[in-house]
Amino acid sequence: MTAVQILPPPVPVLPARGASVHIRGLSVQYGQQTVLRDLSLDIAPGERVALVGASGGGKTTLLRALAGLTPISSGELRLDHPHGDARVRVMFQEDRLLPWLGALDNVSLGLGPQDRHHARTALNGVGLADRARTYPHELSGGQRQRVALARALAHRPALLLLDEPFGALDALTRAEMHRLLDTLLDDTAATTLLVTHDLDEALKLADRVLLLSGGVLADDLRVTAPRPRIRAELEPLRLSLEERLH
Repeated sequence: MTAVQILPPPVPVLPARGASVHIRGLSVQYGQQTVLRDLSLDIAPGERVALVGASGGGKTTLLRALAGLTPISSGELRLDHPHGDARVRVMFQEDRLLPWLGALDNVSLGLGPQDRHHARTALNGVGLADRARTYPHELSGGQRQRVALARALAHRPALLLLDEPFGALDALTRAEMHRLLDTLLDDTAATTLLVTHDLDEALKLADRVLLLSGGVLADDLRVTAPRPRIRAELEPLRLSLEERLH
């Protein structure tokens, strides 16, 4: 008789309460260059937003300003959260893992001893529970990005900032990461802001796509197609964005 293996249900990543984002008249200058110009924007709690646009349009600058990594020159930037502490976490294109630490220890960075179980839950959520002691050089590029994503989620962020997180991955691995992120974002209420040059990625993952051009908000599109999304259904929106980009 063949034994039947019963797999446990997937463990949800970490529930969180999303922060609302309120931006009024925001400008950022580097010397004489104005990168963001009088930008006003509201993002609702739990909303998934993608930022697209040509290089130099201000996408990463806005993300860094939200993370507190870039000072603003003028205007107001406010995060509101019911518990007061709106935790912000950033995932970059580079995984930025410490090479002398295993996967679980990388995910646990910055967590207190009482919160280490969140790291295990997050690593399980990205499908790498069996790689807890594996060092970064022993992981594939996609696996390293999974660890980086788990590290961001382990802190139970109210605002999750993703800066071209899959840009260095091959097409197949990128598609796999899209499916994973889509599932994980369903399991958390964190507000999410994704910077990407890939219009298909933006339309697949976001509920709202913002086009930044020359430091100003040039377009604001809602994506209402049900998930999982089929590329053909998104074609009219993609063509509209392409026209605005060129």
